[in-house]
Amino acid sequence: MRILALILCIIPLFASGEEIVLGMSQDEVAITATFDGSNILVFGAIKRESAIPEGELGVIVTIAGPSEPVAVHRKERRFGIWVNTDTVEVDAAPSFYAIATSAPMDRILKDTEDLRHQISIERAIRSVGAPMTITDAPAFTDAVIRIRKSQDLYKRTENSVLLDQETLFRTSVDMPANLTEGDYFTRIFLTRDGKVVSEFETTIDVKKVGLERFLYNLSHQQPLVYGLLSLAIAILAGWLASSFFRMIRGM
Repeated sequence: MRILALILCIIPLFASGEEIVLGMSQDEVAITATFDGSNILVFGAIKRESAIPEGELGVIVTIAGPSEPVAVHRKERRFGIWVNTDTVEVDAAPSFYAIATSAPMDRILKDTEDLRHQISIERAIRSVGAPMTITDAPAFTDAVIRIRKSQDLYKRTENSVLLDQETLFRTSVDMPANLTEGDYFTRIFLTRDGKVVSEFETTIDVKKVGLERFLYNLSHQQPLVYGLLSLAIAILAGWLASSFFRMIRGM
């Protein structure tokens, strides 16, 4: 029965006769000391073996950063001070998540398809359970989304994927300066009347280079040396500043 169900899910993808051919402006992002963000251009075409099928065409592009658990705290005012009262650990939340669509998302993607492919921001976050004392667990997931949206780490831009004659598409995704290093999982979905008919996956490698890479490796692999080096640099900077001001006063 499982094999039969899998075949029934795969058949529509081949029956659609549509396939995504993708191109990207870059598949690597280098984080340097002067890195202030990046813009990724995603473009491609829809390959067909027959005439354009009937039904509304939709294109959805998602870019997800490395997922990690997040502890979310609820604060309340007790005896004049703010204290943590409840804590829920979200099992996996992308460090960055961007969605670009060719039309309003609720028009080109059915909720069942969103549930299956975990496309929307809410579905991309995995939270298995919460303590029995927590009665409003979804509020903690909403808090993660709200905070990361304010940091420009979660974003959804509808009508930002340009479609040309239902064959060519392109969009651009802005990536902020505060990126986490790692593989950024990129997916492109092609939909017809709200159903996913084709999917393409690739990755963007985000990594520190140069001095940023050296300091990152040093802080993680030799924290004692990193601490002593930081202390020495601080002392040297203070001595140079003091010498400079003494020189100015003596002139």
